[in-house]
Formats: sequence, C-alpha cells, structure tokens
Amino acid sequence: MLPDANQIKALKEALAFSPDNVPLRLHVAEMLLGLGEAQEAQQEFATALTHEPDGGTNIGTIKLGLARAYEQQGKNTQSLLILEELVNQPEPDPAALSLHSRLLMRSGDVDQAVQQFRQALEKDSSLQDSSLAQQLGMDGSSSNDVIDGRVTADSWNQAPIDTSGLERPKIGFDSVGGMEELKEEIRLKIIYPLNNAELYKAYGKTIGGGILMYGPPGCGKTHMARATAGEINASFIPVGLNDVLDMWLGNSERNLHDLFEQARRSAPCVLFFDEVDALASKRTDLRQSAARQTINQFLSELDGVQYSNEGVLILAATNAPWHLDSAFRRPGRFDRILFVPPPDLAARAAVLRLLCKGKPIDNIDFELIAKKTDKLSGADLKSVVDTAVEAKLQEAMKTGIPKPLTTKDLQKAAKTVRPSTREWFGTAKNYAVHANQDGTYDDILNYLNQR
Repeated sequence: MLPDANQIKALKEALAFSPDNVPLRLHVAEMLLGLGEAQEAQQEFATALTHEPDGGTNIGTIKLGLARAYEQQGKNTQSLLILEELVNQPEPDPAALSLHSRLLMRSGDVDQAVQQFRQALEKDSSLQDSSLAQQLGMDGSSSNDVIDGRVTADSWNQAPIDTSGLERPKIGFDSVGGMEELKEEIRLKIIYPLNNAELYKAYGKTIGGGILMYGPPGCGKTHMARATAGEINASFIPVGLNDVLDMWLGNSERNLHDLFEQARRSAPCVLFFDEVDALASKRTDLRQSAARQTINQFLSELDGVQYSNEGVLILAATNAPWHLDSAFRRPGRFDRILFVPPPDLAARAAVLRLLCKGKPIDNIDFELIAKKTDKLSGADLKSVVDTAVEAKLQEAMKTGIPKPLTTKDLQKAAKTVRPSTREWFGTAKNYAVHANQDGTYDDILNYLNQR
C-alpha cells in the first residue's frame, strides 16, 4: 500500500527533532520516490549524504537512491555519474547494475547495457525486467541487430517526437536574483540584436547564435534560460537527453533535426539544451560511430548549413564543459562560454527575497542571512527557505497559530544546509589548473582566488 501524505508528514516531524537520523531519512526518501515525488526525494537523499560519515554503511544505499531520484526526473547525466562510481565497486549492488543498464540503453550503448543487465540478473534474479530485456534483445524475440552499440530500426517510419508543446515563459530577468554579468552577456548576444534587428542586418550580423553556460549545479542556469525567453517574449523549447537519444540507429539524428525545425518555425525561439555534455561529448572518447554521428548532426544543425537559424537563440547548460567536443566552441556555434558561479553576497540577498516573496515574513534582514550563507548555490538557498518554512509549519500545527518567518528562523535553517558546490569546484579546479591552455577556465581560477 502506498504511503499517504499524513504518514510522510509525521515522519518529517520526527526528522525535525532528529535531523541526523539517516535510516529514518532514507525511509522518508523511499516513500517519496514511491509517490513519484522525485525532486523532494532527491533533497532527502542529498541531506542524508551530508549526515552519513565517509565510509558509513549507508553510503551505497544513499547514492543509489539519489541516482534513482535523478533518473525519475529525467536527469540521466547526474544519475549516470553516480552509478558509474557504484558499478565500479569490487562488489557492485545488483540494483545499481540494473539501473545503469537501463540508462546505458537509453543513451544508445546497447552492448554495455546488455552486459550490465546480465551481471545484475546473475547476482539477483528478482531484478528480471521483461520490458528492459525485450528492448535489449535478451528475451529471444527480437529480430533487430546491434550495430556499433545501437539497435537498428526496421525503417525510418517511426513516430516523430512530440515537440508541439511550446512554452511561453512569463518570467523575465527581474525574477532572477543577481547574475548581472550573465544577464548583460545575454543582452549583448540575444536581446539587443532582436530589439535592433535592422541595425544588425545593416552590418551583416545575423540574429541568433549560441551561448554555453557552465558551472556547479543548482546555480540557476536553467532558470536563466527560461527567463531569457520570457524577457524577449519568445517561444521556449527545453531539450533533455530523452528528447534526443534513441536506441534505433538514425533516430537520434532525426530527433535533433525535428527540434531545430520546430524552433525555426517558431522563431523567435529559445532552444535550450540542458546537460548538453551528454549530447556533445568529445568524439575521441566515444566508442560508437553512431554516437559520433549524432554529434556531427548536432554540429550541422548549429551551423545552419541547409536551414537558416535566423531568430533561433540556442542556449545550453552543462556542469562539465571539459567533456564537450572542442568543435562546439567554434565561432557560430557556442562561441560564448559563460561561467555561472554560486551567487555572491548581493545575489544571495536578491535570491532570498525572491524565494520569500508571497510568504508571511516579519522584517527579515536578507543581507544578514546572505552573509551567513556564503558558498551556497541558489538551490541551497531554496533549501534554507524550505527548511525554515517546514519548521514554522510544524510549530503552527502544535500551537494552531501561524507565525511569519523571521531572520532568526532563516539563520537557524541556514546552519543545517551545507554548500552543495564543493565537490564540483574540487573537480573544476583540476581542469582549470592542468587543462586550461586556451584560458577557457580562467573564470574558475579568478572565482577561487577571490574566495
């Protein structure tokens, strides 16, 4: 029987009194996953990870839960990063192998997916999944062939992906706290050309192009892309890994073309690729020629050789720019590469104001809270506010009297949230120091030197 909201609420109240109770927090996270509340489950797993000591007995369980939560949200790249660590352990968890197999299959690496799924079943036969087995051609009924790690379709007459649901974001730059330098870069590249189209055309300058945003997760890259579309009243097409990659040979390339065509027909349009490193990896690192062909198609669409990209504004976000093929950084493609750091002091205050907007508050000193939340990302700040709100709700349930949020409430909540960006900067620093011949990652070094 599925848990109900009251059960979860009661357990959360217990967690408020015992925040470092990892088994209880894992139980809550699993219940949330069962209800399809993957984002909330992700937060619980991430919090559990901060309370579990290095080498603790629950580390593997927590990381696998986090990978499952990411997978439920379609965040396959984050899930794969965690799973790759888990499956490379001396004795990998069969459930991790099974989930890894499913994600490998989605990315087109069928051969490796088959190996992982077979290994999972050898360790635990209860993980048998007839649907996945059929997709991998392991049920004895498939007549498809595996070529270069991809399954070939019988024909091209597959149903195209549905790209008709265009968004019209109602938010603009005023809904984005801080990030003024990034906003100005986007204005120069996107907004000013649209507002002064004739002037740009007089100089032979086309309207469109690409910007790549990179930085630690949770710092507002996706929110900024959506706000850009709202700022210019343009259509918005968010593209995830599942929207493009297909196990059938040739379909990934067609999916990419369909998305660009939809954007061209809807110009002005912002076409946003999240986790773009999954679609634009270095071709020298790829074992499958089919995956390399998808990248070649992506480059061709960006260039607009056969079809004009006039009015198509291409934004992309990645947490790992060092994995991108260098061809994507050439002029006319993602020729503006912008670092999106955690919010600074003024930006943190602005983000906190936005997060508290519409909530009952009592003369909060946002500047003081901003000083107490150094290094926190935008997502971390949301966690601070959410934690303070939950504590206030718990208090109101006991007294029957709702009270507004105060500075003290946010200060108390801020002490429980640790920066989620530390691990990212540890990796980024290595690339910035040892693989920065062209100065691409100078912004990372400058940011770290200012801390």
